[in-house]
Amino acid sequence: MKFLESVDVDHPDWSSMPDDFPDCDLGGLTSDQVGRFLSIKTMWELGRPVKTEARSRVGQSAKGFRFLVQWSNLVLLRILVRKFTETLPKGEYRTKTQLDDAARSCVSNVEEGYRRATTSEYLEFLGFSEGSLAEVHGDINKCYQDGFIRSVKGSNLADLGIDLGEWGEWVKVPENQVRILEFKLQGNRGGYRSLKEVNGRSLTYEMMVELCNKSDWLLRKLVVALEKKLGEERKGYQIEKARISRKAGWGNY
Repeated sequence: MKFLESVDVDHPDWSSMPDDFPDCDLGGLTSDQVGRFLSIKTMWELGRPVKTEARSRVGQSAKGFRFLVQWSNLVLLRILVRKFTETLPKGEYRTKTQLDDAARSCVSNVEEGYRRATTSEYLEFLGFSEGSLAEVHGDINKCYQDGFIRSVKGSNLADLGIDLGEWGEWVKVPENQVRILEFKLQGNRGGYRSLKEVNGRSLTYEMMVELCNKSDWLLRKLVVALEKKLGEERKGYQIEKARISRKAGWGNY
């Protein structure tokens, strides 16, 4: 085994060990090589630090993502995208499919990433969500360029009676999941009483861009916070690795 000669016993790097270590095939080794292998294995068993998992990922509710404003905004975006794509010409079925899928991906990746075991995995899925959000934003721009969505200068979600704060409170309640479209609109100018009644043709380019931009900013904010946490976890891991190294006395081996 080549790795037997490459292992630095004074400063071992366990991350570079063979994938099948320590369950390696010792056939064909000399007695001296077997002895060295067993010594390395003993050091590995006694000295390898246990990688620290993100504590924020442990013991959380499976549905805890409902309390994230990032998630609630993306849920609303998915619903409004579906309403808009229903107004597209029949010949634009590819545009409809792509927009619907991208909006769904925004939400799904936040949900799946939230339940991952480590912060690094969570960040990876948030990256997927950011990518899908960029796709939604880009397709909305193209639809505006192609004349499929109107522009009304100064229009915003409040014109539909949608308050994002109230929406976030609504969707975090478990029983509201089966009646999510019954969300009551507040002071809307279009005469709608609930989100279900909003017509896709009442949506404007400005409204969709507003929601895309706010969702993007919130996702970036969450990513920055998690990246900071990940850095702290990695620093803690390195400190623990050094502590175990000193305790094991590798330098004197």
